[in-house]
Amino acid sequence: MTVVTTREVAPRFRGFLASCMLEIAPGVYVGPRINVAVRERIWKVLEVWFGQLGGGSVVMVWRDPKAVAGLQVRTLGSTPVELVDVGGVILSKRPLTQPEMEKLKKATPS
Repeated sequence: MTVVTTREVAPRFRGFLASCMLEIAPGVYVGPRINVAVRERIWKVLEVWFGQLGGGSVVMVWRDPKAVAGLQVRTLGSTPVELVDVGGVILSKRPLTQPEMEKLKKATPS
């Protein structure tokens, strides 16, 4: 299963991805039986267009038993979360917002 998510990209990305994958939610595309060659061609198109047009972000994820946590992840642009490997598990990390930091400060004993 290959999953691609897009955020704030040019319409051509969405049109292209919808032509070769199923759009299950706005900006979320899945392909249950995409082989390596097709996945690489899709990614190459996305890379070229992203280099030309920029803006937003694209994340592609697929199953890979040899990879950490059994997943491979590729990204273009800045994603709202950072993906980190913690002891063989991929976790998503995002910065705290100002209100979250204030709440944390109040909850932490001095």
